[in-house]
Amino acid sequence: MDKAELKKKVDDLFEDLPEEADWDDLMYKIYVRQSIEHGLKDVEEDRVKSHEEIKKKYHQK
Repeated sequence: MDKAELKKKVDDLFEDLPEEADWDDLMYKIYVRQSIEHGLKDVEEDRVKSHEEIKKKYHQK
C-alpha cells in the first residue's frame, strides 16, 4: 500500500472517531481494521477452515 492510500485509510478512521476519543480509541480502531484485513486476506488465500472441520479436529459436538 502506498503512502497516499494509507493516509486516506487513517483519515477515514480518524473521522469516524467521536470528539471525546483518545489515543486508545484510535489504536483500537487501527487494531480492529488490521485484524479484519488479515482475516480477509486469509480467506482470499484459502487459509481458513470451516466450523465443521474445527469441530471434527477437536472432537466437539
